[in-house]
Amino acid sequence: MNLFQTIDAVCNEEQFDTLFSSDALSIERIVSTGQATPEGEWYDQNWDEWVVIISGSAGLLLGTDPEVKILNKGDSLFLPAHLKHRVEWTSAEHPTLWLAVHFNRKGE
Repeated sequence: MNLFQTIDAVCNEEQFDTLFSSDALSIERIVSTGQATPEGEWYDQNWDEWVVIISGSAGLLLGTDPEVKILNKGDSLFLPAHLKHRVEWTSAEHPTLWLAVHFNRKGE
C-alpha cells in the first residue's frame, strides 16, 4: 500500500487504515481533514503510541498542559499509556496524514 493512496481531500470523517497488526504492535494510517476530538472528550489509552505527521498539521492538548502542541510535517510525538490527550484541530486546507504506532512496553 502506498501511504498517499486513496486520500480524500475533503471527507466528513477521519479515515483509519490498519497497515500492520500483531499481538504486540499495530501500525495505523490516519487521514484527518479538519476533524478534532469532540468537545469535552479525551483519549486515555491502555497502550503507548508514537505518531508522526507525514503531511498536514494538527494541534494536540496533552494531560493538564494548557498549551496546544502543534505538529507539522515531519514532527513526531510519544504518548505513553494513560496520558490523557485530545486533538484540538487538524488542517482543513490540506489532509493531515498521520502514522500511528501502538504498542505495549515489555514488563508492563
